[in-house]
Amino acid sequence: MPRYEFRCRACGDTFEVNRPMARAGEPASCPQGHADTVKLLSTVAVTGRGGAGPAAPAPSGGGCCGGGCGC
Repeated sequence: MPRYEFRCRACGDTFEVNRPMARAGEPASCPQGHADTVKLLSTVAVTGRGGAGPAAPAPSGGGCCGGGCGC
């Protein structure tokens, strides 16, 4: 079951909720009982091999744009 991360605007607590994708857009109350929450964007990590070939090399460079901005 997918896990969705929320942040409470009232107390600042960050918490996770497990629910079906069909209910992904529903609001969630924080564990402290506040209803003013916002759903956070999450990153997805995929690990393992998807095929029989070798794994693709990791991208080189650095920072947010491949090193072009010096970040």
